Amino acid sequence: MSDKVSITPIVLKWARESAKISIETAATRIGVPCAKLVEWENGFQKPTVKQAESLAKIYRRPFAIFFLPEVPTDFQQPQDFRRNDSIPLGSASTFIIREIQQKQNWLSEFYRESGERPLGYVGKYALNSDPNEVAKNILETLNISAINPSPENRLKVWIKCAEAKGIFVSRTSFIHSRLKLNADEIKGFAIADPYAPFVFVNSGDWDNSQLFTLIHELAHIWIAASGLSNYQDVDFRSFDKFHPVELFCNEVAACVLMPEDIFESMDDKIFYSGRTVFEFAKKLGVSSYAFILRAFNLKRITLAKYNSLKDEVDTEFKAFVLQEDQNKRKEIAKGKRAGPNYYTLLVNKNGHSFTKVVLDSYNGGRIQPTLASDLLNTKTNNFSKMVSFLT
Repeated sequence: MSDKVSITPIVLKWARESAKISIETAATRIGVPCAKLVEWENGFQKPTVKQAESLAKIYRRPFAIFFLPEVPTDFQQPQDFRRNDSIPLGSASTFIIREIQQKQNWLSEFYRESGERPLGYVGKYALNSDPNEVAKNILETLNISAINPSPENRLKVWIKCAEAKGIFVSRTSFIHSRLKLNADEIKGFAIADPYAPFVFVNSGDWDNSQLFTLIHELAHIWIAASGLSNYQDVDFRSFDKFHPVELFCNEVAACVLMPEDIFESMDDKIFYSGRTVFEFAKKLGVSSYAFILRAFNLKRITLAKYNSLKDEVDTEFKAFVLQEDQNKRKEIAKGKRAGPNYYTLLVNKNGHSFTKVVLDSYNGGRIQPTLASDLLNTKTNNFSKMVSFLT
């Protein structure tokens, strides 16, 4: 008895292409010649059940989707606000976008059906609004001060405050151990829904970069501009290469993290060298590039000073990244640093608030175990273990 399955060829091909996976990669992953996979996609041959299930797992699609008579309607990719010469989105970025869209779509419908009221800050402003006013409203809405007294906890504080006001935040740097997100490809994105706004931040960046990304994406929510982002350190001489929405959201983030009054009383010694700039910018929770651009825009430094510092801070940042990597390797080698906890990573990826909503709904019998498992990307017997990581 044959275990071949009659899948729909065009759906099989669509699943691979929408996952941004090449014929060669997919065939290698399941151990068949490329020609064999081409035959399946053209309907000349049929895969076995095991082979089809393996492809469904690789493409991150339900196995049953292969039996649909035609290509299904899929989530539309959010608007791409990245530069035109940005790295094309790969499988990891495609998967995380699709995953967040699935979560957001379910939650928005769930809240609408539950009679929740829309959030007033979503789309409260427009692209022609004053960035300072938007920044002020973000701070007031989230009830957070621009300069947090604990730099090492600043990112966590911001996420907690954002989630307390109904914004769902997801952070991760990988899909699984063999598929990681490229921070140069995508730093973050936002889905500006009035019931369930979502923000994603690529945690592969260092903390200050993640913080800037988070606030940048919040600005997207405040002007209801859903879309993808990947660049923060914008040189004023290349503004024409960037989408107006990205420039605006960068300006809002700069106003939040580097308010004008900070520069009014700033000691000139801070601009003495790339090292002094780097150390001060790190305390503010911003990159050195963003800091010197802000200083230049506020006429705190001259163009000549900006140009000289730009090269110096680049050297300082590369040295910092190298040192951080070396320190991490030494700590791991000495056993002083353990690998990240599975449940911590899972909760961060799903988002603390989203995890709570799903677990509460599951425990209250409002959603089925299968749906809860799909939404949280883990088996139901792991749910109880996740609770202690929600604090």
